[in-house]
Amino acid sequence: MKTLVAEDVVEELQTAGDEAVRWYVAACAERMAPLFIGLRTGEAGREADVELYRESVLDLWRTDRPMSDAAERARLLDRFPELQPAGDGSTDIVGAYTHFACLVLRHALLANASGSADHAVSCGHASLAATGMLDRSTAGAVFRAEEQRLQSLSVSDNAAGVWDASVSAGRECFRAVVSRIGRQAR
Repeated sequence: MKTLVAEDVVEELQTAGDEAVRWYVAACAERMAPLFIGLRTGEAGREADVELYRESVLDLWRTDRPMSDAAERARLLDRFPELQPAGDGSTDIVGAYTHFACLVLRHALLANASGSADHAVSCGHASLAATGMLDRSTAGAVFRAEEQRLQSLSVSDNAAGVWDASVSAGRECFRAVVSRIGRQAR
């Protein structure tokens, strides 16, 4: 499968080592976190899911070593409705974006546990797919270009500010999705 992740980012992930892989996936998960946490918070029966998501993203930033329970968290995430097959193949806006957010976190957890560049690339690919979808539905948006820039920055020697930039980018994506939901409701 061809990936949306830039070739230079893939090459860096393949050669940089486990800690660089963990840093990259933590940043990707941080950017997608508002799409799950913001869209599922307050939903009846999803409190534990939101908490697992929130704790996992926070714990991913401890990049000096793998999380001891990352694989178990990925298994729990696999049970989320967003990662279950849809019977009719259709989904709403919230479901589409929370699906991508869950995919990103799943691959981030697997990459954290294994140090695998392949899981990291899958994580980045899911992030780029989500932001590309958001670009297509938002006039003049450049979310995918910003995601590509931040992915490149997160594997560079000058990754200062990646966390702050990731938080900001995630909030902007969330605002755009909420705006899109509001437009659809009218």
